[in-house]
Amino acid sequence: MILEMKVPSPGESITEVEIATWLVKDGDYVEKDQAIAEVDSDKATLELPAEVSGIITLKAEEGDAVKVGQVVCLIDTDGKPSGDAAPAAAKAPEAPKAEEKKEEPKAAAPAPAAPASYAAGTPSPAAKKILDEKNIPAADVTGTGKGGRITKDDAVNATGKASMGTPTGGNRGSERTKLSMLRRKVAERLVAAKNETAMLTTFNEVNMTPINNVRNEFKDAFKAKHNGVSLGYMSFFTKAVVRALQLFPDVNSMIDGDFKTTYDFADISIAVSGPKGLMVPVVRNAETLTFRGIEAEIKRLALRARDGQITVDDMTGGTFTITNGGVFGSMLSTPIINPPQSGILGMHNIIERPIAVNGKVEIHPMMYVALSYDHRIIDGRESVGFLVAVKEALENPVELLMDNNPKKALEL
Repeated sequence: MILEMKVPSPGESITEVEIATWLVKDGDYVEKDQAIAEVDSDKATLELPAEVSGIITLKAEEGDAVKVGQVVCLIDTDGKPSGDAAPAAAKAPEAPKAEEKKEEPKAAAPAPAAPASYAAGTPSPAAKKILDEKNIPAADVTGTGKGGRITKDDAVNATGKASMGTPTGGNRGSERTKLSMLRRKVAERLVAAKNETAMLTTFNEVNMTPINNVRNEFKDAFKAKHNGVSLGYMSFFTKAVVRALQLFPDVNSMIDGDFKTTYDFADISIAVSGPKGLMVPVVRNAETLTFRGIEAEIKRLALRARDGQITVDDMTGGTFTITNGGVFGSMLSTPIINPPQSGILGMHNIIERPIAVNGKVEIHPMMYVALSYDHRIIDGRESVGFLVAVKEALENPVELLMDNNPKKALEL
């Protein structure tokens, strides 16, 4: 029996995916539930498991965009492992047909170039103007007009190579690869965020000494108590953000046409770097989680993202985003809003710097923090007040985040 394997729906908003990698070859014997391909959607990279055991025949190439529900391969359930070569042999006669089709236009191509014409490679006046505007030499364009003349359409469709200057020796190789669907979607969303929002960024700095004191005192006991879960900075920042969102609910809002939607819960998106690019999984109802709960959930989501096991549902939603460029050494940046959210907090690296404390110069571990926000829905008072509230909570975590009882807050 031949089973048609169709692309399953990764999520209700996704209608198309891209075949990133086939993990098997045409004609291979596959076991049921074996991963046969990796598919890219605009939100995540997912594995496609075989629905039954049998000999597989591929119906799509790597890089092909396929619709949800489209057939991408056939599995012959009557096939046996010993017959691996049979499907490949059966497909062999088809190869020359593809080559013949490709060779036909090649044979026709030299025809215009046969007569030596003065017009060959010469642009028409309209074409010359377009090529000059594009800064593309006529020699880099193949003319399709009479006698090889470069027409206006040739000039419009021409894409010149970026100038890399005059070579002076040394290796000057380059590689051109197609962006994954996920990377293309991220690029599209980042440009949209810049073009469709009134994005501004406000900055502040945080003295990390109080948090470091808490972590140094309790991190070993915390890790031992909670099965290897570490007490990191993210739980403090998430708690501080949740508190600030409750104080300034406009930052926890989104624009929906002519309306504003404000949420009474805090789903915090955490930006992490995965093998396929930027992933933004969501910590649901962070306002209900303890320090242990936040750290455990962030660890789970980060591991899934880095192992390529993140799901669309893991990244759907979110009312506010936290991103930490400090893990890569960034001292200061302006994070870009994650639409349709209205705000994003950027963390940065911690550097010991001299600051004034009670009229004296002291050296403390300092971090710059940045809040990018959509000014269409968040005014300056709310944005600055929000970031100040985050700063206050981080510099006084025992009182404002732990209710003056660190052991109880950390479940020790």
